[in-house]
Amino acid sequence: MSPIEALYIFDENNTPLLEHTYAGRPPSGSTLLPLYLAHPKPRPSLVYLPNTNPPTLLYSVIQDQLLLLCPTSSDTEPLQVLEFLHRVTDALEDFLGGPLLASKIESHYDVIAQLLGEMVDGGLVSTTEPNALRDVVDAPSTIKSLLAGVGLPSSTPSSSSSNSPFALGGGRGASPRMGGMGGNIGVGGIGGGGTTSTVPWRRANVRHTSNEMYVDIVETLHVTLSPSGRPLAALANGMIAFTAKVSGVPDLLLQLGCPGGISNAVSLPTFHPCVRLNRWRDHPGELSFVPPDGRFTLAGYEVDLLGPAALDAFSTTTPANAAPKLNIPATVSVQTSLGPTGSDFEVRLQLNPRFKGKAPSPLPSSTGSSFSGRGGLGKGLGGAAFGGAATTGTTAAPAMDGMVIHVPVPSSVKTVVDLKVPRGSGEAVFQATESRIRWAINSREIAILMSNDRGTGAGMLTTLRGTVVGHDGDEDEHGDTSLGLSSNTYDYDDDQTGAYQSPSAHASSVPAAAKEGKGGDTVKRNKVLMPSCATISFTVKGWLPSGIKVEALTLDQRRSKGLGAGVQPYKGVKYLCVSRKGVETRC
Repeated sequence: MSPIEALYIFDENNTPLLEHTYAGRPPSGSTLLPLYLAHPKPRPSLVYLPNTNPPTLLYSVIQDQLLLLCPTSSDTEPLQVLEFLHRVTDALEDFLGGPLLASKIESHYDVIAQLLGEMVDGGLVSTTEPNALRDVVDAPSTIKSLLAGVGLPSSTPSSSSSNSPFALGGGRGASPRMGGMGGNIGVGGIGGGGTTSTVPWRRANVRHTSNEMYVDIVETLHVTLSPSGRPLAALANGMIAFTAKVSGVPDLLLQLGCPGGISNAVSLPTFHPCVRLNRWRDHPGELSFVPPDGRFTLAGYEVDLLGPAALDAFSTTTPANAAPKLNIPATVSVQTSLGPTGSDFEVRLQLNPRFKGKAPSPLPSSTGSSFSGRGGLGKGLGGAAFGGAATTGTTAAPAMDGMVIHVPVPSSVKTVVDLKVPRGSGEAVFQATESRIRWAINSREIAILMSNDRGTGAGMLTTLRGTVVGHDGDEDEHGDTSLGLSSNTYDYDDDQTGAYQSPSAHASSVPAAAKEGKGGDTVKRNKVLMPSCATISFTVKGWLPSGIKVEALTLDQRRSKGLGAGVQPYKGVKYLCVSRKGVETRC
């Protein structure tokens, strides 16, 4: 395994904040930064610099406008170095709190030096798990030691983050970064925790007054539709986030299920090092593990929503009614080149009536205590209840929220006029700097639109209409006089002065073909100003595109240690589907 030679951190102004050398004599940060910036944007995560001595592979990661660079002069595994950089950002956020700011780096050089020293030993990756690092690295405040001396809890980010509820959509979203580097072989040294844990990814002597476990399954939807509405590609990238606040060393079993079986639906699974892979291999859908303390990414996966026979459906011999069907919350279509001059367009939004949600109702007092950080989630497993909106989402009645339709237009479009949407269908604006139309519909308006379905099952259709105007639109509206004068010349003749000034002479100077084809030219000219696609962004609470659900979450009392006999942890599950411009329809 090739060594990690150095780590350089720069702020948003490319000012050096930190340089840490692990092995060898790598080029300095002031030498590598200009060579990295010389590459045009978007810059790749791996850049080869042959002009340095020795030739260098430069790895980079940008987090919260901070630039992290890691040079290596020998052949190495690219994913290993990139994963190390991501682990560095995770550790800094855990100890310093997010987001990462230049001022935080400058104020805690001592803590960062301890972290970087523990994470890499002699250039080789060593301890990268946040739980293990908390046992061997002091918190970034001397107040922590003072409070610990009198038995009071600390409020530093490193200690409070393990007790904070998991926030969906935070950090880097639903992109899990997992690999084999987290399974460290032991942790050396004794830090603020007093002793080290026998489990590399879990803190020692974990104690919680209330024992709670939460499962958050988040899937990011990516769908591409043809102009006819036929799905071309449909993928869901899933992340299983787990929050464990259980005393001692719990041994857990999480059972997943979905229609057709997990093994047929899930592909490219990735797991946290705490997962016992043999159990998953022998029994797909069962995750047996000893969790880290706090929140972490348990697993990630990918699901092809069109199924393995998707390519066969696009064969010319396959009838059109055999095309794969998708049950997604919303679809959009675009009609272009409308109107007499071809400058009008129409965007049609179709809402799926299945995602109405249900009216919020207060929880009865007899349901027992609930964890407020989970949006009123009751005991046991099942769909979550979300408050604060016009409707709440559950597994039985999922609800959409935060719907935004983006319609990009060519840069040659000067403006879009006469943007009209029906009353109660949101608000549409043209963003000239972004060259796009933004149509936003809030959750209450979605609920009103859904209520107009009247039980037909066809969903609700609402439209957006507008007219594009190019940069030369003002000249076209006045008859394109500049084009007529430039394309016709006149000969001055004293004997024919009256003739050339007469209306009949002026009319005859314009070719008849030009007058006949003027309307067709306008339509062709406006055609290049039309939108080429439309995308939808939304969130759905209580529903996953893949159909995966948590069937059971059990704690093995015999294999667990330090929990106490008869203690049953509080359990909760939430499902969330996210589409960040994920549903795209081509024109």
